[in-house]
Amino acid sequence: MPPFPRAQDITPTHAPMATSGLQRRDWIAGLEHGLVILEAFGDAEPRVTAAQMGEKVGMTRTAARRHLLTLLHLGYVASDGKMFWLTPRVLRLGQAFIESSRLARLAQPFLQRVTAGTHEMAYLSALDGDDVVCIARNGLNRAMNTGFVPGGRTPAHVTAAGMLMLAWREPPGAADWLARVQLPTYTSHTITDTEAMRTEFANIRQQDWALSEQQLDLNYRGIAVPVRNTRGLLMGALNVTMPIGQETSETAVARVLNVLRDVAQAMRPLL
Repeated sequence: MPPFPRAQDITPTHAPMATSGLQRRDWIAGLEHGLVILEAFGDAEPRVTAAQMGEKVGMTRTAARRHLLTLLHLGYVASDGKMFWLTPRVLRLGQAFIESSRLARLAQPFLQRVTAGTHEMAYLSALDGDDVVCIARNGLNRAMNTGFVPGGRTPAHVTAAGMLMLAWREPPGAADWLARVQLPTYTSHTITDTEAMRTEFANIRQQDWALSEQQLDLNYRGIAVPVRNTRGLLMGALNVTMPIGQETSETAVARVLNVLRDVAQAMRPLL
Protein backbone atom coordinates (compact mmCIF):
# COMPACT_ATOMS: atom_id res chain seq x y z
CA MET A 1 0.00 0.00 0.00
CA PRO A 2 1.15 3.60 -0.57
CA PRO A 3 2.63 5.33 2.49
CA PHE A 4 0.11 7.18 4.62
CA PRO A 5 0.10 10.95 3.94
CA ARG A 6 1.81 12.73 6.80
CA ALA A 7 0.23 15.85 8.26
CA GLN A 8 3.19 18.08 7.46
CA ASP A 9 2.92 17.03 3.81
CA ILE A 10 -0.69 18.20 3.49
CA THR A 11 -0.85 21.82 2.35
CA PRO A 12 -3.18 23.76 0.06
CA THR A 13 -0.69 23.37 -2.79
CA HIS A 14 -0.65 19.58 -2.78
CA ALA A 15 -3.63 18.41 -0.75
CA PRO A 16 -5.97 15.91 -2.42
CA MET A 17 -8.43 18.70 -3.27
CA ALA A 18 -5.82 21.18 -4.45
CA THR A 19 -7.35 21.18 -7.93
CA SER A 20 -10.52 22.76 -6.48
CA GLY A 21 -8.74 26.14 -6.46
CA LEU A 22 -8.72 26.48 -2.67
CA GLN A 23 -6.83 29.59 -1.57
CA ARG A 24 -4.34 29.35 1.28
CA ARG A 25 -6.29 31.86 3.33
CA ASP A 26 -9.37 29.58 3.17
CA TRP A 27 -7.56 26.42 4.23
CA ILE A 28 -8.20 25.22 7.81
CA ALA A 29 -5.23 23.12 8.83
CA GLY A 30 -6.83 21.84 12.03
CA LEU A 31 -9.80 20.40 10.16
CA GLU A 32 -7.57 18.62 7.66
CA HIS A 33 -5.29 17.26 10.37
CA GLY A 34 -8.30 15.93 12.27
CA LEU A 35 -9.50 14.09 9.17
CA VAL A 36 -6.00 12.74 8.56
CA ILE A 37 -6.07 11.25 12.07
CA LEU A 38 -9.49 9.67 11.53
CA GLU A 39 -8.29 8.09 8.30
CA ALA A 40 -5.09 6.82 9.94
CA PHE A 41 -6.92 4.21 12.00
CA GLY A 42 -7.03 0.81 10.32
CA ASP A 43 -7.14 -2.92 10.87
CA ALA A 44 -3.36 -3.01 11.37
CA GLU A 45 -3.52 -0.39 14.13
CA PRO A 46 -7.09 -0.12 15.45
CA ARG A 47 -5.86 1.18 18.82
CA VAL A 48 -2.99 3.62 19.17
CA THR A 49 -1.41 5.94 21.69
CA ALA A 50 -1.02 9.64 20.99
CA ALA A 51 2.69 9.09 20.40
CA GLN A 52 2.01 6.30 17.89
CA MET A 53 -0.54 8.42 16.07
CA GLY A 54 1.86 11.36 15.97
CA GLU A 55 4.55 9.16 14.46
CA LYS A 56 2.12 7.75 11.90
CA VAL A 57 0.82 11.08 10.61
CA GLY A 58 3.87 13.27 11.19
CA MET A 59 2.76 15.29 14.21
CA THR A 60 4.30 15.78 17.61
CA ARG A 61 2.84 13.67 20.40
CA THR A 62 1.33 16.81 21.92
CA ALA A 63 -0.38 17.89 18.69
CA ALA A 64 -1.71 14.39 18.01
CA ARG A 65 -3.02 14.15 21.58
CA ARG A 66 -4.87 17.47 21.25
CA HIS A 67 -6.53 16.33 18.04
CA LEU A 68 -7.43 12.97 19.57
CA LEU A 69 -8.87 14.60 22.69
CA THR A 70 -10.98 16.87 20.51
CA LEU A 71 -12.25 13.86 18.55
CA LEU A 72 -12.89 12.13 21.89
CA HIS A 73 -14.97 15.11 23.02
CA LEU A 74 -16.95 14.97 19.74
CA GLY A 75 -17.55 11.25 20.13
CA TYR A 76 -15.57 10.04 17.10
CA VAL A 77 -12.96 8.22 19.19
CA ALA A 78 -12.94 6.52 22.57
CA SER A 79 -10.08 6.15 25.04
CA ASP A 80 -9.02 4.30 28.17
CA GLY A 81 -6.67 7.14 29.09
CA LYS A 82 -3.78 5.78 27.07
CA MET A 83 -5.06 4.12 23.89
CA PHE A 84 -7.46 5.68 21.39
CA TRP A 85 -9.82 3.92 18.96
CA LEU A 86 -12.67 4.83 16.63
CA THR A 87 -16.33 4.71 17.71
CA PRO A 88 -19.37 3.83 15.58
CA ARG A 89 -20.10 7.57 15.32
CA VAL A 90 -17.56 7.67 12.47
CA LEU A 91 -20.06 5.71 10.39
CA ARG A 92 -22.26 8.80 10.32
CA LEU A 93 -19.82 10.37 7.87
CA GLY A 94 -20.16 7.51 5.40
CA GLN A 95 -23.92 7.24 5.95
CA ALA A 96 -24.28 10.93 5.16
CA PHE A 97 -22.75 10.25 1.74
CA ILE A 98 -25.03 7.27 1.10
CA GLU A 99 -28.09 9.32 2.00
CA SER A 100 -27.08 12.41 0.04
CA SER A 101 -25.58 10.78 -3.07
CA ARG A 102 -28.02 10.49 -5.95
CA LEU A 103 -25.97 7.64 -7.39
CA ALA A 104 -26.11 5.65 -4.15
CA ARG A 105 -29.83 6.28 -3.63
CA LEU A 106 -30.91 4.95 -7.00
CA ALA A 107 -28.50 2.01 -7.14
CA GLN A 108 -30.39 -0.91 -5.60
CA PRO A 109 -33.08 -1.57 -8.23
CA PHE A 110 -30.42 -1.55 -10.94
CA LEU A 111 -28.08 -3.80 -8.97
CA GLN A 112 -30.97 -6.21 -8.50
CA ARG A 113 -31.39 -6.30 -12.28
CA VAL A 114 -27.71 -7.16 -12.68
CA THR A 115 -27.91 -9.93 -10.07
CA ALA A 116 -31.07 -11.35 -11.63
CA GLY A 117 -29.52 -11.31 -15.09
CA THR A 118 -26.11 -12.74 -14.16
CA HIS A 119 -26.67 -14.61 -10.86
CA GLU A 120 -23.53 -12.88 -9.59
CA MET A 121 -22.72 -10.35 -6.89
CA ALA A 122 -23.26 -6.85 -8.30
CA TYR A 123 -21.61 -3.65 -7.14
CA LEU A 124 -21.68 0.06 -7.80
CA SER A 125 -18.27 1.60 -7.17
CA ALA A 126 -16.59 5.01 -7.22
CA LEU A 127 -12.96 6.09 -7.35
CA ASP A 128 -11.44 7.89 -4.37
CA GLY A 129 -7.80 8.73 -4.89
CA ASP A 130 -5.97 5.45 -5.52
CA ASP A 131 -8.79 3.32 -4.07
CA VAL A 132 -12.06 2.02 -5.39
CA VAL A 133 -14.92 2.41 -2.89
CA CYS A 134 -18.02 0.23 -2.87
CA ILE A 135 -21.13 2.43 -2.82
CA ALA A 136 -23.76 -0.32 -2.94
CA ARG A 137 -24.05 -4.03 -3.64
CA ASN A 138 -26.63 -6.74 -4.24
CA GLY A 139 -26.53 -10.53 -4.28
CA LEU A 140 -25.21 -13.44 -2.26
CA ASN A 141 -21.69 -13.11 -0.87
CA ARG A 142 -19.40 -15.73 -2.42
CA ALA A 143 -16.98 -15.52 0.55
CA MET A 144 -14.14 -13.69 -1.15
CA ASN A 145 -11.06 -13.17 0.98
CA THR A 146 -11.52 -9.43 0.65
CA GLY A 147 -15.00 -8.28 1.65
CA PHE A 148 -16.59 -5.78 -0.71
CA VAL A 149 -19.12 -4.01 1.49
CA PRO A 150 -20.62 -0.52 1.17
CA GLY A 151 -17.90 1.86 2.25
CA GLY A 152 -15.20 -0.77 1.79
CA ARG A 153 -12.01 0.35 0.06
CA THR A 154 -9.74 -1.66 -2.22
CA PRO A 155 -6.61 -0.66 -4.16
CA ALA A 156 -8.02 0.40 -7.51
CA HIS A 157 -5.44 -1.23 -9.75
CA VAL A 158 -6.36 -4.80 -8.72
CA THR A 159 -10.10 -4.59 -9.48
CA ALA A 160 -12.00 -4.36 -12.74
CA ALA A 161 -13.96 -1.32 -11.55
CA GLY A 162 -10.83 0.42 -10.32
CA MET A 163 -8.82 -0.18 -13.48
CA LEU A 164 -11.72 1.04 -15.60
CA MET A 165 -12.07 4.29 -13.66
CA LEU A 166 -8.30 4.85 -13.56
CA ALA A 167 -8.13 4.30 -17.32
CA TRP A 168 -10.85 6.90 -17.91
CA ARG A 169 -9.39 9.60 -15.66
CA GLU A 170 -9.31 12.91 -17.46
CA PRO A 171 -6.03 13.28 -19.40
CA PRO A 172 -3.33 13.20 -18.29
CA GLY A 173 -4.79 11.50 -15.22
CA ALA A 174 -3.94 7.89 -16.04
CA ALA A 175 -0.42 8.79 -17.19
CA ASP A 176 0.20 10.87 -14.07
CA TRP A 177 -1.07 8.06 -11.86
CA LEU A 178 1.22 5.51 -13.52
CA ALA A 179 4.20 7.84 -13.11
CA ARG A 180 3.45 8.40 -9.42
CA VAL A 181 2.47 5.05 -7.93
CA GLN A 182 4.09 1.72 -7.30
CA LEU A 183 2.05 -1.39 -8.09
CA PRO A 184 2.27 -3.73 -5.10
CA THR A 185 1.77 -7.46 -5.47
CA TYR A 186 -1.27 -9.16 -3.96
CA THR A 187 -1.22 -12.43 -5.90
CA SER A 188 0.98 -13.98 -8.57
CA HIS A 189 -1.49 -12.54 -11.14
CA THR A 190 -1.29 -8.91 -10.00
CA ILE A 191 -0.13 -6.53 -12.72
CA THR A 192 2.95 -4.85 -11.30
CA ASP A 193 4.65 -3.67 -14.50
CA THR A 194 3.91 -0.07 -15.43
CA GLU A 195 4.01 -0.70 -19.17
CA ALA A 196 1.70 -3.68 -18.84
CA MET A 197 -0.76 -1.54 -16.89
CA ARG A 198 -0.47 1.23 -19.49
CA THR A 199 -1.39 -1.31 -22.17
CA GLU A 200 -4.28 -2.54 -20.06
CA PHE A 201 -5.59 1.01 -19.69
CA ALA A 202 -5.42 1.51 -23.47
CA ASN A 203 -7.39 -1.70 -24.04
CA ILE A 204 -9.99 -0.66 -21.49
CA ARG A 205 -10.49 2.73 -23.13
CA GLN A 206 -10.83 1.10 -26.54
CA GLN A 207 -13.39 -1.53 -25.50
CA ASP A 208 -15.05 0.53 -22.72
CA TRP A 209 -15.13 -2.30 -20.17
CA ALA A 210 -12.63 -4.01 -17.89
CA LEU A 211 -11.75 -7.53 -16.79
CA SER A 212 -9.61 -8.38 -13.77
CA GLU A 213 -8.72 -11.95 -12.89
CA GLN A 214 -7.09 -13.15 -9.67
CA GLN A 215 -5.27 -9.87 -9.10
CA LEU A 216 -6.60 -9.43 -5.57
CA ASP A 217 -8.14 -12.81 -4.70
CA LEU A 218 -7.11 -16.09 -6.26
CA ASN A 219 -9.80 -17.85 -8.29
CA TYR A 220 -12.00 -14.75 -8.58
CA ARG A 221 -12.66 -12.45 -11.52
CA GLY A 222 -14.41 -9.12 -11.92
CA ILE A 223 -16.00 -7.44 -14.94
CA ALA A 224 -16.92 -3.75 -14.97
CA VAL A 225 -18.54 -1.16 -17.23
CA PRO A 226 -18.68 2.62 -16.83
CA VAL A 227 -21.71 4.44 -15.44
CA ARG A 228 -22.08 7.81 -17.18
CA ASN A 229 -24.59 10.62 -16.89
CA THR A 230 -26.44 12.26 -19.77
CA ARG A 231 -23.48 14.57 -20.40
CA GLY A 232 -21.14 11.62 -20.75
CA LEU A 233 -19.32 12.23 -17.47
CA LEU A 234 -18.07 9.14 -15.66
CA MET A 235 -19.99 8.77 -12.39
CA GLY A 236 -18.76 5.35 -11.29
CA ALA A 237 -18.52 1.73 -12.35
CA LEU A 238 -21.02 -1.11 -12.41
CA ASN A 239 -19.34 -4.45 -11.84
CA VAL A 240 -19.80 -8.09 -10.90
CA THR A 241 -17.45 -10.48 -9.15
CA MET A 242 -17.54 -14.26 -9.51
CA PRO A 243 -15.52 -17.39 -8.78
CA ILE A 244 -13.64 -18.49 -11.86
CA GLY A 245 -14.37 -22.19 -11.55
CA GLN A 246 -14.34 -23.92 -14.92
CA GLU A 247 -15.71 -20.93 -16.82
CA THR A 248 -13.35 -19.30 -19.31
CA SER A 249 -12.85 -15.55 -19.47
CA GLU A 250 -14.57 -15.40 -22.85
CA THR A 251 -17.62 -17.30 -21.61
CA ALA A 252 -17.91 -15.15 -18.49
CA VAL A 253 -17.68 -11.90 -20.46
CA ALA A 254 -20.26 -13.13 -22.99
CA ARG A 255 -22.60 -14.05 -20.14
CA VAL A 256 -22.52 -10.83 -18.12
CA LEU A 257 -21.20 -7.94 -20.24
CA ASN A 258 -24.41 -7.13 -22.11
CA VAL A 259 -26.39 -7.23 -18.86
CA LEU A 260 -23.99 -4.74 -17.27
CA ARG A 261 -24.10 -2.47 -20.31
CA ASP A 262 -27.89 -2.52 -20.53
CA VAL A 263 -28.28 -1.65 -16.85
CA ALA A 264 -25.66 1.10 -17.01
CA GLN A 265 -27.47 2.58 -20.01
CA ALA A 266 -30.78 2.44 -18.13
CA MET A 267 -29.22 4.37 -15.24
CA ARG A 268 -27.92 7.15 -17.49
CA PRO A 269 -31.08 9.31 -17.79
CA LEU A 270 -31.39 9.41 -13.99
CA LEU A 271 -27.90 10.78 -13.33
